[in-house]
Amino acid sequence: MILSMHTHLITLYGIPNCDTVKKARTWLDQHGVTCQFFDFKKQGVPEQRLAAWVTALGWEPLVNTRGTTWRKLDDVTRAAATDAPGAIALMLAHPSVIKRPVMDWPDGSVSVGFDDAGWRQRLGLTDNHA
Repeated sequence: MILSMHTHLITLYGIPNCDTVKKARTWLDQHGVTCQFFDFKKQGVPEQRLAAWVTALGWEPLVNTRGTTWRKLDDVTRAAATDAPGAIALMLAHPSVIKRPVMDWPDGSVSVGFDDAGWRQRLGLTDNHA
């Protein structure tokens, strides 16, 4: 299978008990795609990867302002996340505020969140692989 050459090059970053991460991992398993899983809770946020994600995507898509973690933050902490350095500091201090999953793809690109159609396209899957 063509996907086997990509297996060790895909990394999924997230938190194991996150519903979207669970959904993403199940989807990858169902499509025969293996990847490395990087657990923010156990391993922390990789600072160099975080900086690369911010460079690639901007900080805004990475900060989950709809989640429980964001809502529980005090106003001063939230107000500090108004630019890349402030957002990076916030994400390093509160990994649960990062929108998940973050995916590092074989082509060097990065994406945030689960996207069935986008992932199918990235991996060259057709509907008959479902």
